[in-house]
Amino acid sequence: MANVTGIGGVFLRAKNPDLLSKWYGDALGITFMDGGHFSMFVDETPGSVAVFALFDHDDAYIGDPQRQSVMVNYRVDDLDAMVTRLTSMGAVVDDILVEENGRFTWSTDPEGNRFELWEPGPLD
Repeated sequence: MANVTGIGGVFLRAKNPDLLSKWYGDALGITFMDGGHFSMFVDETPGSVAVFALFDHDDAYIGDPQRQSVMVNYRVDDLDAMVTRLTSMGAVVDDILVEENGRFTWSTDPEGNRFELWEPGPLD
């Protein structure tokens, strides 16, 4: 059975991503990549990457800007089986996107909260 193996990331909506990323850098010591709004936390366990990212307030990537301010990325061990399980439960699941960091898809919970599923690639 497919399972969530950890949190792959947390994505926040921000009214001013530049200012907020500076604040997180100053207050918590988070280093954002290339002066942007994206940070990665990596330990020595394969596939244990966690991402912290800031998105513009109106960015639809996180879901409906009027009702959702945070989106969680769940790391999974078998994305195909997870998609099968979700669709058998009546959930609508986006097409799987394959990128260099692995495979991704998105769905929503019964209350309309958008979430992301990530199966890390072999290099993660």
